[in-house]
Amino acid sequence: MVESAVAQIKPTSNGNAEGTVTFSAGKDDREMQVTVELEGLEPGPHGLHVHEVGDCSADDASSAGGHFNPYDTPHGSPDAAEHHVGDMGNIEADEDGRVSSELAFRGLAFSGPASILQKALVIHSDKDDLESQPSGNAGERVGCGVIRIDREVLAE
Repeated sequence: MVESAVAQIKPTSNGNAEGTVTFSAGKDDREMQVTVELEGLEPGPHGLHVHEVGDCSADDASSAGGHFNPYDTPHGSPDAAEHHVGDMGNIEADEDGRVSSELAFRGLAFSGPASILQKALVIHSDKDDLESQPSGNAGERVGCGVIRIDREVLAE
């Protein structure tokens, strides 16, 4: 059973976001704990999404595809009744461009159709408006990393 996974975020050609995002199984099967440690962002809110393809090789991270949406639902807030599995809302960068946050999400998983393993985690340049379809109008992809179980990250 997978207990945790990590995305090592690297900058894209559109930005300088870098750091780590750690996913840990919550106290119950329905919640995932997410620890975000990033730098190199513009101050303010930035969309945070799991994308469908675990590939950050394109300079602009376009290789990561669209939002991870295994249930074919509309884009929305992670608190909305309907939203993409990959919709994680926004993170807030401080005046130095850093994010250090502890978040919790329902619907993310390490197995089954909602598994985030081997998917890309993308940080966007702008705020996710939580309603525009299909992706919340969150702007350019400024950071990207593939979500891997810890032993895969250590083997890189």
